[in-house]
Amino acid sequence: MPLLHKNAFSRSLPLENPEKPQLYRELFPYTSICRTSFDDVMLVPRPAKQMRITDTTFRDGQQARPPYSVKQIAKIFDLMHKLGGKSGLIAASEFFIYSAKDRKAVEVCRSRGYRFPQITAWIRANKNDLQLAHDMEFPEVGMLTSVSDYHIYLKLGKTRAEAMQMYLDLARQALEWGIVPRCHFEDVTRSDVYGFSLPLAQELMKLSEEYSMPVKIRLCDTMGYGVPYACSALPRSVQRVVRAFTDDGGVPGEQLEWHGHNDFHKVLVNGVTAWLNGCGAVNGTLLGFGERTGNTPLEALVVEYISLTGDDTAADTTVISEIAEYFQNELNYNIPHNYPFVGRDFNATSAGVHVDGLAKNEEIYNIFDTKNLLGRPVPIIITDKSGRAGVAYWLNTTFKLDDSQKISKKHPSVGKIYDRITEMYESTGRTTSFSHDEMTALVQEFMPELLETEFEQMKRLAGELAADLILRLVKDPRLQTGGKDACSCVDHFVHDYPFIQYINVTNTQGKLTCSAITDPAYKEKYDALPVGYDFSQREWFIEPMKTGKLHIMDVYQSQFTGKLVITVSCSIADEKDNIVGVVGADIQLEQLLKRAKALRDAAHNAVDVDEE
Repeated sequence: MPLLHKNAFSRSLPLENPEKPQLYRELFPYTSICRTSFDDVMLVPRPAKQMRITDTTFRDGQQARPPYSVKQIAKIFDLMHKLGGKSGLIAASEFFIYSAKDRKAVEVCRSRGYRFPQITAWIRANKNDLQLAHDMEFPEVGMLTSVSDYHIYLKLGKTRAEAMQMYLDLARQALEWGIVPRCHFEDVTRSDVYGFSLPLAQELMKLSEEYSMPVKIRLCDTMGYGVPYACSALPRSVQRVVRAFTDDGGVPGEQLEWHGHNDFHKVLVNGVTAWLNGCGAVNGTLLGFGERTGNTPLEALVVEYISLTGDDTAADTTVISEIAEYFQNELNYNIPHNYPFVGRDFNATSAGVHVDGLAKNEEIYNIFDTKNLLGRPVPIIITDKSGRAGVAYWLNTTFKLDDSQKISKKHPSVGKIYDRITEMYESTGRTTSFSHDEMTALVQEFMPELLETEFEQMKRLAGELAADLILRLVKDPRLQTGGKDACSCVDHFVHDYPFIQYINVTNTQGKLTCSAITDPAYKEKYDALPVGYDFSQREWFIEPMKTGKLHIMDVYQSQFTGKLVITVSCSIADEKDNIVGVVGADIQLEQLLKRAKALRDAAHNAVDVDEE
């Protein structure tokens, strides 16, 4: 088989404009599983001069889950910068720009001042969308430019010539406005590569030369049809598609990206194949979130990049675990237990590693030093051979107990758990290891103090919901002025949230300046707290004055109403961040929890974001 290596394109490729669409029915029969074809062309790998990662967590990634709030986007963007933005490995991240929340997210992330990831936009193929991107002063914009006849003829209802002209007009307008167009060649692995995709690419490169600005092309494997196999044929061959664009289309590798989907479980290997054949960037999302089966997991690209280049300084891989914890704890996403790098059991072994010999044997079964590189120790799988030391190790690692909390193998309850485990093996002839859920059940029976009770979960949820409300309230400038404006502010606030039993504002000496009572039935009792009442010795006043931060007290029974309440307080600051007072609210626990879903939705959809 011949080895094909061409350094530059040498011919102009004319547009083919057939009356009927080319649907490649021999490859995509639809009523059967798609076919992979091969020919005699083998390509020598030719990696891009500089391999980079681009991100679409906030665009394609949001099409697979409820939209992120502005606050969540800002936090994830910070984590992404920390992971690989500092080195420029994660070079860019694209954002929606259609809603007020989308635009607020862009504003907040821009305010971070990070060089990388560069913030780019994504638009549909029309000039109104491009105008919006222009108004927001984006330096680069991704534009939907579908290239398969499935999209051109069956979706857009256009001919190839009409579609090409529409795409070129939009790219030219972007260049005239000083915006780098990033043309998303949608469904490229079902396109007529030489009859349409490459002629379009060549015309775009002519525009790039005319305006002395780069025109980027993102190769979108929209349906996951791409294959990485040597000698596989167009249009499905990732190798052949990438090299066709670099060698025949004249697209520089640094202006070429690969965007894959995981419909056929090939999303990572296809992305890496694109890298190795000259594609300068691979596009992905954190944890692989994306439309349908998802995109290339960004964290997997980071690890693969280090594996290919040996550049350990390109990313802080311990941030991968931080990202996973944020998705689990803050976004309520259940990561599969065996998910690579971040799943609960991904680096656990059931091969009989005994905890006493774990340090000696860890490398035999662990893919790399996960404690150093991911910030997570090797979990042990419990069997009757694990011993009391194994049970103690499992408890300490599972519940992330620090040195002051660590449980000794001599702990009586550890002995009881291990005795129950050995009893199960002896009485039933069991041969399999104990699952995480089985171990948790034993902890529930013998060491319940390690588990969070439903009441504790309820308190935590109540605290989070109440904290969000108070943090929004203290941003109201009327609170800073005191007097009638502050009183009007709290009166209006409790009207919207009747589960707030009592709310008050004090000055910096702890003297009550105004208050509001939601239920008139309790007004007489609260009259014992007139304007000027001294709260300076109360915990809810002292802590915010001391720290300038939000303070949440434990649940207690109100002496005024007899209800279970939670008191949340926060300092009030002026424009110069000087504390001018404290606002505190007694919130009825039961009523708050009844409205938990509505409150969460409201917080999720809020446009503002807490910069702290």
